Amino acid sequence: MDTPLSTVAVVGLGTMGTGIAEILARAGREVIGIDISEEAARLAVSSLEASTARAVERGRMTDEERRDALARFRTFSDLQAAADADLVIEVVHESYEAKQQVFRALDAIVRPTTVLATGTNALSVTRLAADSAHPERVLGMHFFNPAPAMKLVEIVSSVLTAPQAVEAVTALARDLGKEPVAVGDRPGFVADGLLFGYLNQAAAMYEAKYASREDIDAAMKLGCGLPMGPLALLDLIGIDTARTVLDAMYAESHDRLHAPAPILKQLSEAGLRGRKSGRGFYTYEAVGSQTVVRDALTPLESAGVTPGRPVRSVGVAGSGTMASGIAEVFAKAGYDVVLAARSQEKADKAKARIAKSLSRSVDKGRMTAEARDETLDRVTPAGSLDAFSDVDLAVEAVAEDLEVKQQLFETLDKVCKPGAVLATTTSSLPVVACARATSRPQDVIGMHFFNPAPAMKLVEVVRTVLTSDAVHATIREVCVKIRKHPVDCGDRAGFIVNALLFPYLNNAVKMVEQHYATLNDIDAAMKLGGGYPMGPFELLDVVGLDVSLAIQKVLHGEFRDPGLAPAPLLEHLVAAGCLGRKTGRGFREYAGR
Repeated sequence: MDTPLSTVAVVGLGTMGTGIAEILARAGREVIGIDISEEAARLAVSSLEASTARAVERGRMTDEERRDALARFRTFSDLQAAADADLVIEVVHESYEAKQQVFRALDAIVRPTTVLATGTNALSVTRLAADSAHPERVLGMHFFNPAPAMKLVEIVSSVLTAPQAVEAVTALARDLGKEPVAVGDRPGFVADGLLFGYLNQAAAMYEAKYASREDIDAAMKLGCGLPMGPLALLDLIGIDTARTVLDAMYAESHDRLHAPAPILKQLSEAGLRGRKSGRGFYTYEAVGSQTVVRDALTPLESAGVTPGRPVRSVGVAGSGTMASGIAEVFAKAGYDVVLAARSQEKADKAKARIAKSLSRSVDKGRMTAEARDETLDRVTPAGSLDAFSDVDLAVEAVAEDLEVKQQLFETLDKVCKPGAVLATTTSSLPVVACARATSRPQDVIGMHFFNPAPAMKLVEVVRTVLTSDAVHATIREVCVKIRKHPVDCGDRAGFIVNALLFPYLNNAVKMVEQHYATLNDIDAAMKLGGGYPMGPFELLDVVGLDVSLAIQKVLHGEFRDPGLAPAPLLEHLVAAGCLGRKTGRGFREYAGR
């Protein structure tokens, strides 16, 4: 199988097949496009003509290069056209029956040395190979959508695949400008194996009416830096496709996290499959459009009828990075801020941290020296919570320990004036437990900022069953004034972001534990295939393995789902003191703390 794979047949000219054909033609390969639908073939040619014309306009290719690329792409309606191909990539309908039919027919058409690749992202490559006359030449070549733009290609080997076939398609992927990652055969492989569990949980969260579709998507974009929210991404992928992938994953893992959320079945069977049908979780301007239009579920701009309470002064309790960051946010927005710590010295140090942060903003041209001084003047450091006697809003940002927080709320209850709103920034503890430590639980709410608070736009607004409408409205209004994006959610472990993020991170650890893929391959797969700003192991080391383990334990304790049990490898690393960047070693080693 020592072949340069100069002639490649692509079977199935839908969106993915057309994208793969374009990459190959532009990279100098002779491309044979095959589809039983003449309309699909015509659209594939039109798509290549349009994309290469845009490339010429943008100076990315010459007119001559465009003509050559178009000449290299020929379309046919019969598999017999693949007879002289060095490689065949099938991207037909995601079903064993359809794919096996293609491979059986190809066995009688192509040369014995021709490599056969399936573009499946959910089905077993081994099962497809076993049904072939030459299983050693069958492998998976999983591109990501849109294929011309996405860098990742997962090269999937079965136990039957010949190393030479893997080497040949890996070299081809590199020649196409892609980043190949070698993986074994299991449903979802690396990227989709991690991605679809997360998407499924997001669908279940929406189905449970825990948060709106807009808030779930905004939370994951703003809280994690993802290019798309999970529900919008499901609409892009296709809800029927997502259900197929999850069914395949669940059949192998029997993990409840992979059992498709019922809403995926309901939407699929109703024909609401996402963008390709014009409606899924959202409603679109037209079939295939990316433009979301208002529908019956779109929140009204004037939804908040209950007026909030006036807030002129804010108290922030704590002396750490989060407390000083939150105090800085409020002071920048024009609020008078009392920053209280356990001692005057700690409070003064916290204010000094704010001064450094503001000075960095001046150095970068983001604010004037005058604005910095005015902002800093609004912050009053105090060594006691007694200084909160006249604040309208008290925000605690102390240690993530329920007993510590409850004691603090008992004090706030005594110190703060009637009508003051009391907020906790907890990321994992029950807000209602803090509320019950006071005589006014209706005035207590969660206000979960993300680190670093001055930079991160998201605030999760966490209502308990006791929180009053006026308090909820107050915090929503305050979030807008401090230029943060509020998302509403109920009082349960992890809220939106952590409840979706940490099971994904935990599953990545399990993948390494099972020796399925390396740290580097998994990180590369999620960055290149999912558009994540950081790979899961990079993120775990930054967050801290101890913090990650604590949150995962809280999630497991609340939802009692076996799939949420912390990965033993994560527990072992924490027990060994390998906590990530802060200790110099976590999943990776670092030169300095």
